[in-house]
Amino acid sequence: MNKKYTIKDIALLAGVSKGTVDRVLHKRGKVSDTALKKVTAILETIDYKPNLIAQNLKNNKTYHICVLLPDPNIDNYWQRCKIGILNASQDFEPFNVIVSIIEFNPQFTESFVENHQKALKQNPDAVLLAPLFYKEAQTAITDYKNLNIPVLTFNNQVTPITADGFVGQDLIQSGRVAARLFETTIRSGHITIIHINEDISNAKHMQEKESGFRTYFESKEENAFKISTLHVEADKLHALLTNYLENNTDTKGLFITTSKSYLVAETLEALRINDITLVGYDLLDLNVKYLNSGHITYLINQNPKHQAHLGVTSLAEHLIYQNKISKTTYLPLDIINSENVKQYITN
Repeated sequence: MNKKYTIKDIALLAGVSKGTVDRVLHKRGKVSDTALKKVTAILETIDYKPNLIAQNLKNNKTYHICVLLPDPNIDNYWQRCKIGILNASQDFEPFNVIVSIIEFNPQFTESFVENHQKALKQNPDAVLLAPLFYKEAQTAITDYKNLNIPVLTFNNQVTPITADGFVGQDLIQSGRVAARLFETTIRSGHITIIHINEDISNAKHMQEKESGFRTYFESKEENAFKISTLHVEADKLHALLTNYLENNTDTKGLFITTSKSYLVAETLEALRINDITLVGYDLLDLNVKYLNSGHITYLINQNPKHQAHLGVTSLAEHLIYQNKISKTTYLPLDIINSENVKQYITN
């Protein structure tokens, strides 16, 4: 059952020459219909799988995957993504897969567009893309598709789905999970959704989190919650949130739709507010610090490192093995509190 068949074995079984088998396997040269049927039948019987890796190395075939990634030095959330990309790059380096990373400024659409053009000039075999800016990402995906370059998105999903695949979270569901956490924790009251440092009109991922959050409560026959939304720049957050809380003393919960929950926690700590439930995203060091101190109640882990690693892996296996790229790969939504966070950090 585990026999590895050689071209010689297949030729003997099919009653043809080794040259005929070679031509069938590599789809080159002329082969009679009779011989083709004989060889094909044997290949199906033995479930033959060619050693594509060996063939690629022998033919000196090199594959290039280009990754468009927000600069981790500007937004630390993407550092874990970069680690996942580099780890996957090492995994596939022996198979002649080269992974290059082009970083763009996550605060400016112009930076994304400029670096997308750099990626196009590299003429890669496949592209992994973090579609931070919805409209510009749609255009970029169209450019790659027009050149027959497979493109996979991660972290945020562009809908309607135009890329070959997506790896990440179900963002609407993550919003619903956050809503459920508030419902079971505070039971009723005023909850404010806070979007930090984003143009919400061009940030589909944040729209979907808010949509999931709101629809959860709207679906209830008895809704005991008041929901508000606050948009704020990071450098103005402390002053604006301080003023907001002074004017909304009924606030019982804050839902942060980005990885910057620590900024809100810093303000709560400075104001000595300890009775507001705060739910946010991701295991950044500062988020973990405030989770352990109690200023952040829950974190929803989006596992950015695993997302990026899976993205590169999917593209590499598509190029090497011709594996089909899965249209959608959703990762589990991990709910983290101060009691289980150590396990996730260790892993």
